Amino acid sequence: MFATLVGGIYTVAGGRVEFSAGFGTGAHGFAMMVVWGGLAVLAIVSFFDDALSLAPLWRLLVQIGVAAAIVKAVADLGVWQTAFAVLLMVWMVNLYNFMDGMDGFAAGMAVVGFGALSVVAKLQGAEAPAEGCAIVAGAALGFLFINFPPARLFMGDLGSTLLGALAGLMLLVFHQEGILPVWLGILIFSPFVVDATVTLIRRVLRGERFWEAHRQHYYQRLVRRGWGHRKTVLAEYVLMALTASSAVIANGLPLRLQWAIIGVWVLIYAVLMYAIDRTEPKENEAAPV
Repeated sequence: MFATLVGGIYTVAGGRVEFSAGFGTGAHGFAMMVVWGGLAVLAIVSFFDDALSLAPLWRLLVQIGVAAAIVKAVADLGVWQTAFAVLLMVWMVNLYNFMDGMDGFAAGMAVVGFGALSVVAKLQGAEAPAEGCAIVAGAALGFLFINFPPARLFMGDLGSTLLGALAGLMLLVFHQEGILPVWLGILIFSPFVVDATVTLIRRVLRGERFWEAHRQHYYQRLVRRGWGHRKTVLAEYVLMALTASSAVIANGLPLRLQWAIIGVWVLIYAVLMYAIDRTEPKENEAAPV
């Protein structure tokens, strides 16, 4: 457990610098207090979850409350937009938590995701967010050297929760500031988004206890099929690099072409998931990897 907590704290340190660089000079003081306070609450809850395994419902309620407070503080949105922004932040938090089940996966996604956000911000002339996201990507890359399979240190809920919160907040801020539309931000993180979302929906439709540990994520199924952690995570890195590159390129294109690119990726994901579903032998999927 100690190594897990240290890994989480190491990752959070990068997030702290990111917020200082990306928002410290331009954001209103009260908004920054809310952001820092919210992140502190998430960190504390995640720390105790690492140590004590808190009930999922309590974690979710805290996440919703923190996300609502942060969204209200940093954005002036209508009711439905606010609801979507809160849902996005909560889902990004849980995406990182759900998908931090394979050595090097969540850290690699942070390297690619925040790296792509940094490139987009730099191209748009937004220097502070570009610098901040680059710092997070760099921190994640440093951590990846000891987290790549076979890992010597693990991120834990503390690290994955804070990275997810940072990702959700950056997507919101980038959209609001006209740096990157949220649909392209989601495309960058789509290897996480698609796997976790589709798996959750399938489990709900089957009437399963979807909040419990399982091994039904597509990346877990590839590992079980003999790919192993290293081959699977390298394949995910390639997928992440392609989706991130597509989003960076699409950001300079007309809206209809942006959505055309997203449509192509929807088809690609559908084919990939169908191939895994079609060729996988039936087996008991109750136990976690």
